[in-house]
Amino acid sequence: MKEKVIWITGASSGIGAELAKQYSKKGHLLILSSRNQNALAEVQASCAAPEKVKLLPLDLVQFDAMPEKVAAAIAFFGRIDLLINNGGVSQRSLIQETQFNVYKSLMDVNYLGTVALTTALLPHFIERQQGQFAVVTSVMGKYASPYRSGYAGAKHALHGFFDALRMEHQKDGVHVTLLAPGFVQTNVTINALTGNGTSLGHDDPATKSGLHVTDFCSKAIQAIEQKHWEKYFGRKEKLGVYLKRISNKALHWLVLRSNVR
Repeated sequence: MKEKVIWITGASSGIGAELAKQYSKKGHLLILSSRNQNALAEVQASCAAPEKVKLLPLDLVQFDAMPEKVAAAIAFFGRIDLLINNGGVSQRSLIQETQFNVYKSLMDVNYLGTVALTTALLPHFIERQQGQFAVVTSVMGKYASPYRSGYAGAKHALHGFFDALRMEHQKDGVHVTLLAPGFVQTNVTINALTGNGTSLGHDDPATKSGLHVTDFCSKAIQAIEQKHWEKYFGRKEKLGVYLKRISNKALHWLVLRSNVR
């Protein structure tokens, strides 16, 4: 691959940080974004070529700041070739125990922030007649499970939006790759929002036994390079995507019996 300029959100930890390290080994130019600038600096220092990595602090809920952030990102290297929308937060709470402001936060961070950044960058891709959006969604963007109602809703919304974007801008050389993992060994569960908006604060067995983050990111990079439209990752949880096409009822009872928390 030729040297590309790759912008990664949610890059201070987990999937975003690992993607940065693997892309750096490949020799690409990187722009890393998240709210935590100190953590971003640590990721930068851990990259194979830190001198090719720029940091751009970004808060996904500051929608109006996105045009300014896009201009700053483009100014680093003169262009953006790939935006990986990875920033987000999960949820662990039952519907009847979840305050409405938690649902709003989940939509703001996981959906609207990504839409705001994407639409701010889109004119750059159209002008250049090339560019790619990669979006880390979830198998929860294809079906749902208890304790993740708001998270699943936001991830479903991402699939709808980016499917439409692909249809409208394929003619402009814009590619869209939706990456839908199941359980990955990160801090996503520890940082998940509970019903009152506080963080869960502990991990769960399903996440602990999920895909190793290095393995997922290696497969995700391959899917991006091959410009897949949509790719699913995981163990038995990814089978739910295919089961839903056959029988919603069968999937319903299977998820309930799995007793996921």
